Amino acid sequence: MKKYLKYCVFAVFFVGYSVPSMAWGVLGHRIVGEIASSYLTPKTRKAIQQILGNESIALASNWPDFIKSDTNYRYLNSWHYVDIEKNLSFADATDSLRSIAEPNAFNKIEFIVQQLKNKSLPKSDQLMYLRLLIHIVGDVHQPLHVGRKGDRGGNDIKVTWFGESSNLHKIWDEGLIDNQQLSYTEYVNAINFTTPQQRAELQKDPFEKWFYESYEISEKIHEDVKPNDKLGYNYNFKFVETLNGQLLKGGVRLAGLLNQIFGS
Repeated sequence: MKKYLKYCVFAVFFVGYSVPSMAWGVLGHRIVGEIASSYLTPKTRKAIQQILGNESIALASNWPDFIKSDTNYRYLNSWHYVDIEKNLSFADATDSLRSIAEPNAFNKIEFIVQQLKNKSLPKSDQLMYLRLLIHIVGDVHQPLHVGRKGDRGGNDIKVTWFGESSNLHKIWDEGLIDNQQLSYTEYVNAINFTTPQQRAELQKDPFEKWFYESYEISEKIHEDVKPNDKLGYNYNFKFVETLNGQLLKGGVRLAGLLNQIFGS
C-alpha cells in the first residue's frame, strides 16, 4: 500500500509536469493492461505475479508515466515514442525505424524483451522492465506516438475540446477515452470481444506492423485537423471506433508478447 501511495504522489505531481512523450492517460494504459490480463496463460500469469506481487498489470501499466517526475528516470523519456518522416511506405518506415540509433519505443521494446527472457536478471530489473514493457506496448498503439517529426506528436497542434483549450495529443491521450465516461474495467467489458483466430492473427504480427499501423492512423489524424479547430461530438463519433480498436489491439498483442516471454 505504501508503494502504491508513493506512485499516486508521483501521479499528482505529474499532472502539472509537461512532457511531450506521455501517451494514453491513466485509463488508457489500464484498459490495455486489463485486456492483456484476460488472455494470459496460467504459466505466464504465475510468472508475472512472482514479479509484480499484488500489483495488477493494469496498475503496473502507469508506473513509467508516474516516475517521470523523478530525475533519476529522465533517461527513459524517449522510450515512449518514435518519430519518423511522413508519407513513408511500410518498407521505408521499417528501414527508418531500424536506422534510428537513439533510444526510442521501437528499439527499446526489442531490448526489453531480450532482458526479460534472461532468467538470471535481478528481481529489481525484472520489475522495472516488465512495467516498462506493459506501458510501452500501450504507448505504441496510441497513434500519435508513432508520428511525424516536428509537432511533438501533436502537442503543438492547439485545438479546443468541447470548448476547452487542448491539443491534439492530449485528446488522444485522454480526451476521447474520458469522453466515454467509463471506468477502465467497464471499458474493457465494453470492447474486449475477440475470437481465438483474431487473437492469433494479431499476436503473430511483427513489431514493425504494430508501429506502421499507428503511423498510418497518425497520418490520418494529422490530415483531419487544422490548428484551432473546435473538436467535440463529431470528432468523437468519427474516431472512437479507431480508438477502441487500438486499445484492443494493444491489449491482445501485449498478452501474446507476455505469453511468449514467460509462458515458454
